[in-house]
Amino acid sequence: MTDTIKTGGCQCGAVRFRISGRLGRPSICHCRMCQKQFGGFFSALVTAPEEGMEWTRGEPSYFQSSVNIERGFCSNCGTPMTYRHPGGLELAIGTFDDRSDLAPLIQVNYEARLPWVEEIFEAPVLKDQDFYTRQEAIISFQHPDHDTEVWPAKGVKI
Repeated sequence: MTDTIKTGGCQCGAVRFRISGRLGRPSICHCRMCQKQFGGFFSALVTAPEEGMEWTRGEPSYFQSSVNIERGFCSNCGTPMTYRHPGGLELAIGTFDDRSDLAPLIQVNYEARLPWVEEIFEAPVLKDQDFYTRQEAIISFQHPDHDTEVWPAKGVKI
């Protein structure tokens, strides 16, 4: 995909990564294990390069989801982060600070997709201005979408 430096991490900032090198193919996976790992309708992943991938703060914890598959997550905030298999490592697209150039190019395990997944983006869009005003008042403890010198190990607390 790209030869530029890419960074990312979990929601709380306890696990961060940096990639220098060419990313592989971004994809969507509809398998049941990915649905469960991400708590969603599918996963969106991109293949990390064999070299040039480094954990810059912490590292994911892993759950062995099958004989040869491990799924990585932040043990502090629970963010799903990786899919590790004999062929390499894939990273959750949502964990990248800049995701704008990581549009999935292929769908895998398409037969396992939920029957309504192709229709969900035709649903009506909420256009309640009060809703958006309330959202702006939320105080987020989420790590910003860029590297930081220091970040609380357990996230921000009030």
